[in-house]
Amino acid sequence: MEATEKEKISVEDEAVDKTIFRDCSKIAFYRRQKQQLSKNPTYQALLDAVTTEPDRTSFQIVSEATKVPLRVEVYGIEKNIFRLKINEETPLKPRYEVPDVITSKLGTVRMVSCSGDAGSLILTDEKGDLKCHISANPFKIDLVSQDETVLSINSLGQLYFEHLQVPHKQRATKGNQESVPADSSQENQEDLGLWEETFGKFVDVKANGPSSVGLDFSFHGFEYLYGIPQHAESHQLKNTGDGDAYRLYNLDVYGYQIHDKMGIYGSVPYLLAHKQGRTVAVFWLNASETLVEINTEPAVEYVLTQMGPAAAKQKVRCQTDVHWMSESGIIDVFLLTGPTPSDIFKQYSSLTGTQAMPPLFSLGYHQCRWNYEDEQDVKEVDAGFDEHDIPYDVMWLDIEHTEDKKYFTWDKKRFANPKRMQELLRSKRRKLVVISDPHIKVDPDYSVYAKAKEQGFFVKNPEGGDFEGICWPGLSSYLDFTNPKVREWYSSLFAFPVYQGSTDILFIWNDMNEPSVFRGPELTMQKNAVHYGNWEHRELHNIYGFYQQMATAEGLIQRSKGKERPFVLSRSFFAGSQKYGAVWTGDNTAEWNYLKISIPMLLTLSVSGISFCGADVGGFIGNPEAELLVRWYQAGAYQPFFRGHATMNTKRREPWLFGEEYTRLIREAIRERYTLLPYLYSLFYQVHMSSDPVMRPLWVEFPDDVETFGVDDEYMLGSALLVHPVTEPQTTMASVFLPGSNEVRAITDISYGKVQPAAFTYYAKTSTLSLEKLSLSIADDWEVHIR
Repeated sequence: MEATEKEKISVEDEAVDKTIFRDCSKIAFYRRQKQQLSKNPTYQALLDAVTTEPDRTSFQIVSEATKVPLRVEVYGIEKNIFRLKINEETPLKPRYEVPDVITSKLGTVRMVSCSGDAGSLILTDEKGDLKCHISANPFKIDLVSQDETVLSINSLGQLYFEHLQVPHKQRATKGNQESVPADSSQENQEDLGLWEETFGKFVDVKANGPSSVGLDFSFHGFEYLYGIPQHAESHQLKNTGDGDAYRLYNLDVYGYQIHDKMGIYGSVPYLLAHKQGRTVAVFWLNASETLVEINTEPAVEYVLTQMGPAAAKQKVRCQTDVHWMSESGIIDVFLLTGPTPSDIFKQYSSLTGTQAMPPLFSLGYHQCRWNYEDEQDVKEVDAGFDEHDIPYDVMWLDIEHTEDKKYFTWDKKRFANPKRMQELLRSKRRKLVVISDPHIKVDPDYSVYAKAKEQGFFVKNPEGGDFEGICWPGLSSYLDFTNPKVREWYSSLFAFPVYQGSTDILFIWNDMNEPSVFRGPELTMQKNAVHYGNWEHRELHNIYGFYQQMATAEGLIQRSKGKERPFVLSRSFFAGSQKYGAVWTGDNTAEWNYLKISIPMLLTLSVSGISFCGADVGGFIGNPEAELLVRWYQAGAYQPFFRGHATMNTKRREPWLFGEEYTRLIREAIRERYTLLPYLYSLFYQVHMSSDPVMRPLWVEFPDDVETFGVDDEYMLGSALLVHPVTEPQTTMASVFLPGSNEVRAITDISYGKVQPAAFTYYAKTSTLSLEKLSLSIADDWEVHIR
């Protein structure tokens, strides 16, 4: 069964069809949590029976509604990190706890119990700088630094935990009375989605019934929050209203809508809060579908009394409340206490790993299209770069290079001699990247499929057979990368004797690994599909692509016997994906607003641990006008991952196809990238070793300058270069914010005098501009270089 033409581009229209995807009102666990929390259920901590071990402090909490105990564990971790785990005391079966993301056995710090009253417990490390103040009734945790409460947990009473239940049939025979959410009588169970949930024609049958969890966090004095990629949104997180939340659920969204909180290709459940003098973060380690609500109450002044000529006032500082909700798993959360942005980056990387050090070639320019037609097409495009004196390092091939969309194969007519093609690229010190997706064509004569099926390496359906869905090859099965044996086997497929036609200049692109299933619910895999360990897909959906990138990177390392660093680009990702390579922002559109939104999207990825990131230059979907294409090259030249890419139904757009003047401007932009390569390579070494991101929002470099906190149209590349891309058409003037300086030097025409204060405007020599000016680059002493 082949994929239809409409399925080949997911959505014919350039605007995403949002009826394919769910909003909060259609998500059952969201509705249940909102309904039950409106009844103000509370938990009480049983602090008269606290267990203290070398690495943790444990106690029980009990809900007034269910009377069923939960086990709370508090850990002190090196580098000023606290870990909080909440799980059922005696679940019917183990609940899913996310493996493989945390880098290694964490170094724990012994927590000391300080004096507290009968209704509280105070824990601190030996230094005593940070205290964890646990209140019993109602259960609440305050994180205190130097006698100031920085962060509170469950201060709004939104802790929510659904206990695993015996399925209906077993319950009827056993007479079991497992607790269910209040008011979940048989009549309204369908509406609450306890055992079945319907979306369109799809029915999600839940073997264990409801299992969602939730918890609130209050950041005291903080109103600027960042993180939780991936969304096509501003860098600073926005307030969410009723029925609105940031969704973390990896989805194949073609031509995603901008300024929208719907989930797209990747999920990092990690949020940073920043204010003058302090940065903190919360890492919510859960791989199931997750929703995040945010509400900021700004600082206000209250009039207390009217005495004499002036009113006495008391200032109430701002507070931001964040409510996390996940469909399943346990509550496993890390509290990162900073205090500086750099400290936060080090703390997070100590948990999930640092950015992999990329090979130098991967920091150059990449040329891609769906699809370069054949070997002759590749040869001609490669020669075009030489003819027009434009540097590039990597040629890419999309799915059409394979035989009938069978990965690890070559189309025998189009790419009859792939080694010869690679040797041509090698002769010019260039590389090749080819695509390898997680779906495997159902074809007994296809060796990869036959071997995987024989060994039981595919995700299963609830009945125990191989899960099958439609993707590029037609009917496909999906490798279960959560299984270590599958990852080991998949890694072996990249060995030169196995991957016929491959050489040591061939590297890999993992796409469609959300995973994408064209005729599945929300174009992805059914949640009751079954993985290794008998875990349902709902438990680990967001980590599926992470595992494919892990296995691919390991395969390339093994291929070279550990002598060469791999390059792997993945569309889907999770916390810790930075250890395995690069990601990009997916199927963007050739419009100015997509160029503009790419900057905050990449900044958000960067502060969330993933420094090696970029956006398709020119826009994947549609045909960019020449001015937009030039502007995108100028912006992309200063972004960590620099690739031009376009979908199959667009006009060809190699850099020399728009006339000599535009060719010259694109050539200059790409050459500027190569001028910066030593600096970029040094920045990647820095992020690999010490975790400070390559692409930095201004607030990271200027953490006490409030004016920088909401800026996301310019950024620092390392600590020495300010970049302000031009993202509007027909620009003849650009205003650039210069932080951290009372006096700057700038030039217009030949030179300006001194300019004050922190913002400056420059004009083009011509009325049309600006195409002559690249993204404005400003050195650390704020000397402006205008080209």
